[in-house]
Amino acid sequence: MKLKSATKLYTLVFGLFLGLAIWKFGNPVILDHKISAPATPAEFFGEPWPLHWANWILPPLGMIGGWLAFKNRKANCADTPATAGTILQRSSATLYFLPLAWLGWQFIAATHTVDADLTRATLWQFSGCVAGYFLGARVFARDQLWRWLLPGLLAAFAFCLVRGVDQHIFEFPQNYQLLTEGQRTGWTNFPPATLAEMKNENLIVNTNGLDVANPIILEKIKKGRVAGTLVYPNALAGIVLLLGPLTLALAFDSTQKLKPPVRMAVIALTLFLNGAAFFWSGSKLGWLIGLGVAGLFVLRLDWPRTLKRGAMAVVLTAGLGIFALRFQGYFAAGATSVGARLDYWRAAVQTTAAKPVFGSGPGTFQQSYAQLKSPQSEMARLTHNDYLEQFSDSGLVGGLTYAAWIFLALAAVGEKIWRRREAISFAIMAGLFGWFAQGLGEFGLYIPALAWTAFALLGCLVGLTENDQPASRQHFGEVRQG
Repeated sequence: MKLKSATKLYTLVFGLFLGLAIWKFGNPVILDHKISAPATPAEFFGEPWPLHWANWILPPLGMIGGWLAFKNRKANCADTPATAGTILQRSSATLYFLPLAWLGWQFIAATHTVDADLTRATLWQFSGCVAGYFLGARVFARDQLWRWLLPGLLAAFAFCLVRGVDQHIFEFPQNYQLLTEGQRTGWTNFPPATLAEMKNENLIVNTNGLDVANPIILEKIKKGRVAGTLVYPNALAGIVLLLGPLTLALAFDSTQKLKPPVRMAVIALTLFLNGAAFFWSGSKLGWLIGLGVAGLFVLRLDWPRTLKRGAMAVVLTAGLGIFALRFQGYFAAGATSVGARLDYWRAAVQTTAAKPVFGSGPGTFQQSYAQLKSPQSEMARLTHNDYLEQFSDSGLVGGLTYAAWIFLALAAVGEKIWRRREAISFAIMAGLFGWFAQGLGEFGLYIPALAWTAFALLGCLVGLTENDQPASRQHFGEVRQG
């Protein structure tokens, strides 16, 4: 098999792996010990898999990718010895040094961890992030092969969106009715084995000697916040921020040769799935970031400045108005999640101040927070801020190298892609901006489905912009001028 064909096949397989992560590895790595291996075919297909199963897949993929990167670079040097050079000659070495420095420091900080099991799982996760980044930059970006990532990746994303919509429209109402009806009839409508399983899963609790539907579960179902195939609703909002712009750009730009009714149906379906899943996730931070991402697209339009200002005003007014109406009850109740996050962040700062060199160990925030949290606060396993958690878990070096890596990488690719006129690369960039911004209030870095996908795409953009050569129209769609 020729080298280019082998690289193309490898890219397709890696995209399928990322799709599998969206389907099955959507929980934080620190919860791996709580995820049971599926015991039946129904559980195998319908339930999440233990996260350490991915560790049997990613290392071989990474080694094959490293070999392909070496062979491709060697072939490129042989073909164009005067211009091939090294990474250092064609891009800032900083974008390759910082992720290695960050990951290396995680292993050093791990020697001082307060919980070896949590740290071990987290190191696997972080290694996957860096591997995806380098594969994107040195393998997938070559000859525009990154597009072969999309079949598996976007198929799984579509399934995740459909699952989220199904949860809101069908699954949650049915479950609510089932639980309330079971409580009303004294659970006589369930066989004993099912009843025992529901008690074991805490769907049924005993109150004053009576078996009742767990009121906390009922309240969550009643709210209708969906998560798709991921751990919880804000994670679903994160993947929509990451991949939603890409799917919308593809729907508008890659369907121009289709018949108008078919094209409109594809665009409408894409808009509905992304919009419905995003809205029903109920993510407040996600909604605000989504407005910012929409603003990037408005600014990108080749319209007169006055018209763009007017469009921005409409987007912000409508978006903030919907936000105020949608979440007025939340703010009236005191915005409890905001207060909780502030307490997490305070504890992270305190841990950093107490352990500025090595932190408490990668992935161990829950251990330090258990000692520092306010009495009225609920327990948290993660900081809900990927950047602060790096400082808390691995000290100043870990926090600074991670923050510098993300900031410089986004700044480098953002400045170059902004000058281009390609819809798809711009949509990927906008999605990355949205996802990394969500990291200020969430923990997507610790979820394989989100982080491995994001860093692979970031690496692709770094590789694509190394020489700052615009791609041909057959690989990228051009932005439609207004």
